[in-house]
Amino acid sequence: MMKKVTRMVGKYEVGRTIGEGNFAKVKFAQNRETGESVAMKILAKSTILKHKMVDQIKREISIMKIVRHPNIVRLHEVHQGRLSENESRRYFQQLIDAVAHCHRKGVYHRDLKPENLLLDAFGNLKVSDFGLSALRQKGVGLLHTTCGTPNYVAPEVLGHQGYDGAAADVWSCGVILFVLMAGYLPFEEIDLPTLCRKINAAKYSCPFWFSPVAKALIDKILDPNPKTRIGIEGIKKHPWFRKSYEPVGHSEEEEVNLDDVHAVFDDIEDHYVAEQLENSEGGPLVMNAFEMIALSQGLNLSALFDRRQDYVKKQTRFVSHKPAKVIISAFEAVAESMNLKFHTHNYKV
Repeated sequence: MMKKVTRMVGKYEVGRTIGEGNFAKVKFAQNRETGESVAMKILAKSTILKHKMVDQIKREISIMKIVRHPNIVRLHEVHQGRLSENESRRYFQQLIDAVAHCHRKGVYHRDLKPENLLLDAFGNLKVSDFGLSALRQKGVGLLHTTCGTPNYVAPEVLGHQGYDGAAADVWSCGVILFVLMAGYLPFEEIDLPTLCRKINAAKYSCPFWFSPVAKALIDKILDPNPKTRIGIEGIKKHPWFRKSYEPVGHSEEEEVNLDDVHAVFDDIEDHYVAEQLENSEGGPLVMNAFEMIALSQGLNLSALFDRRQDYVKKQTRFVSHKPAKVIISAFEAVAESMNLKFHTHNYKV
């Protein structure tokens, strides 16, 4: 009879895989000291470095240490279907409590959607996935990175201008509340330009089963002007929100130390740089435009030189002064927000 092999990571016994993404696996694990069951997110160091994800992962782990709260967790779960108004209110109250806590800590989630909300065994809501979150920085007022899932993103974020992270999160909470009560999205179109126009105009309609007071709150949240949009405190004072509201009991933690996070990632970055110096011959080819054209036998580049080609097929061209890795990261973020898969291999995308 074969002996069962137990894999330990620190004090945790690691079990079956319960989830898997492009860059990570989530496994069931159990604390051998307390018996507590947890979800363990596992990422390979090589993958983090290969895809230049060090800063993103460091930020996510740092944020998870900062925003410890009863209604915040790191697991993924999809919530589907329409809920009653009372059920929707209860989950919305917990969502607002969690988001308010994040904002007090200087953290803006930026990807709030039902897929990032989990219900525990007691029916309590948990906010997950801080991979696109931002930390408030001294001297920096507005955020500029366009990220998140388009259907849940505030119009000012889609506008590619500076935006207030708190107001953008509130908008996403409003879309979530609509989805919980309606069972479908307020803004949904097949093509992105039409979707953006609807979001910018806040063009939506509430179904007949929404109570007038619930509709009034949603209208205040889904205000396309972030300056007049209701904020967290206004939501908490609204009569619809206050019904049966019981704030979660939560004591503030002591000051968080992030030295261990920096130490781990600085260490693997140092090792990676050393390896790259040893294998520097494996870099991408450097060639000029004419050499590229000569190698591209199967690629029709005539439109680069003959403007009349544009009348046959309308095309868009663009140039950028940004480094290649910045451009690739931007493509990767957009692809992820559209649920597309993005791969890089040997400097090819």
